[in-house]
Amino acid sequence: MKIKEIVSALERFAPLPLQDGFDNAGLQIGLTDAEATGALLCLDVTEAVLDEAIALGYNLVISHHPLIFKGYKSITGKDYVERCILKAIKNDIVIYSAHTNLDNAPEGVNFKIAEKIGLKNVRVLEAKENALLKLVTFVPATRAEEVRTALASAGCGCIGNYDSCSYNMEGEGMFRALESANPYCGKIGELHVEKETRIETILPTYRKAEVIKALLAAHPYEEPAFDLYPLQNSWQQAGAGVIGELETPETELEFLKRIKKTFEVGCLKHNRLTGREIQTVALCGGAGAFLMPLAIRNRADVFITGEIKYHDYFGHDTDILLAEIGHYESEQYTKEIFYTIIRDLFPNVEVQQSKINTNPIKYM
Repeated sequence: MKIKEIVSALERFAPLPLQDGFDNAGLQIGLTDAEATGALLCLDVTEAVLDEAIALGYNLVISHHPLIFKGYKSITGKDYVERCILKAIKNDIVIYSAHTNLDNAPEGVNFKIAEKIGLKNVRVLEAKENALLKLVTFVPATRAEEVRTALASAGCGCIGNYDSCSYNMEGEGMFRALESANPYCGKIGELHVEKETRIETILPTYRKAEVIKALLAAHPYEEPAFDLYPLQNSWQQAGAGVIGELETPETELEFLKRIKKTFEVGCLKHNRLTGREIQTVALCGGAGAFLMPLAIRNRADVFITGEIKYHDYFGHDTDILLAEIGHYESEQYTKEIFYTIIRDLFPNVEVQQSKINTNPIKYM
């Protein structure tokens, strides 16, 4: 199994266009044409993690946090990032990272956190904006089903818990084939009217090239007519943070104690307890405090994230329970997502979650 096949599977689950503008997700180091000898999964790439991969004989390390965030003018080993770069190259190890693209992906990092907490009816807290297109095309009625199937296979028509969604309207198309044409129907030089189906469907913007390719391959016309319209709709299946409900309400103290145990939190920080009942839970792994106002607006009883600034705690005691569980702690189960993808699709590839705790923060 080539490394590039594993990378392709990861990017189907968490497409790179879903990453935030500041991010550097994707291939960090190495050549992906090599056969995979094994994959080591981690949250952060450190020298100890690379030593672990070397000891296992694995040539692929998959991390959540990218090793490389900034540009380098020289690689001299002056810090741990540069030493990791040198060690990976020297030992022919490929490093791949899925970061905010995995945070924002459907069933990504925050859905995994929600699963660990036991939330039901989980949905995205801050949906992606300006991320959808509408495709309209016109197909001979006898070939409409074939084209709809091709478009659905390319990623069109997914809305919530439904797929293969389209709107179809019957009508007539009119055209005249000129001398150099090779028409599917009609004759050269004659005006032709064809019974056609107008197909309307929706797609993520990043799938545009793939969808057009599928449309042109399936459409019988030599020159298919199609339109693409940018949509202002929010893409409810992708975005930052999630919100859901507990099946059974818990007291604040019961809930916080369970979170501390589940995520093995050395020091769980929270604001003042007011005796509220906890049922609606909003959360975001990592540095997710920017979603706090949205959690309050959605009437969540508690907001859980990895990092909250000191001043962000002020003024919210009566609005919401805030729980800060640590960046590493909140995202540690990301490795399970990687593991499931690889194990399900490539059962013959050796894969292990790193045994190294890369959390740089220690608790006394």
